[in-house]
Amino acid sequence: MSQPPLVTLIAGPTASGKSALALKMARETGAVIINADSQQLYADLRVLTARPSPEDETQTDHRLYGVADATDAWSVGKWSRAALDLLDAARADGRPAILVGGTGLYFTALTRGLADIPPVPQIVRDAIEADYMAQGEAAFRARLAERDADAAQTIEQGDRQRLIRAMSVHVASGRPLSGWKADTRPLLEPGSWVGQVIEPDRVALYANCDRRVDLMMENGALDEVRALIARDLSPALPAMKAVGVRELAAYLAGEIGRDEAIDALKQATRNYAKRQLTWFRNQTPNWTRA
Repeated sequence: MSQPPLVTLIAGPTASGKSALALKMARETGAVIINADSQQLYADLRVLTARPSPEDETQTDHRLYGVADATDAWSVGKWSRAALDLLDAARADGRPAILVGGTGLYFTALTRGLADIPPVPQIVRDAIEADYMAQGEAAFRARLAERDADAAQTIEQGDRQRLIRAMSVHVASGRPLSGWKADTRPLLEPGSWVGQVIEPDRVALYANCDRRVDLMMENGALDEVRALIARDLSPALPAMKAVGVRELAAYLAGEIGRDEAIDALKQATRNYAKRQLTWFRNQTPNWTRA
């Protein structure tokens, strides 16, 4: 029996050339390209997230790009289910697949597993957050240690969100978050995929980030943000948290000047790229570097 077509994972920071590499490989192999970037899911953010151009998308099959409305909040689980369905379809057609993007948790779900943690009711989370604010981190962490020693020990100092999350999961489910995570299995079978991280020189990467922002401004980024603002969406939605929305919205509101907004967007993009570089360096040490 022949081996199934290989799945290639291409990860890396924004403006590193991931999409260009994926397109080159897809042309050579006939692979389908599947988006693994949480911001490029949104139809409202083609320019601001530097999605592949319509011309690029005509050269080979691109999937999960621009499939969500800004009102949607895609979780890692929802993306994973959609990506696995597409991988099954590619395998049935005898085609290789390339997953490309910069969202580290998507790759973690594929290669290490996704914990099937029950949802936490908002009322429970709100109560736990109030407890944290009243008690302070040290006392809250000590209480968490009685329920989930692993989480209390491994969550970094100052990471309020993860501490509250760990306590909320235990209160809502009666089981430690670490216990749920221990049950995880990788979504991709070992040996069925190869991983590659695009890791450019940092100085060159930052220069690419700046150039990308200039191109975004030339190609309609302001119009995209203006259209989002006109919809009066909740600022808590993932699409509204995309890099650049806050900075350009401040300009459109008259709070800052155009040059200041562009500088702020460039800085935010460089900061985002730096966080991605650090994440992939720490979480994918055994992947091929390019």
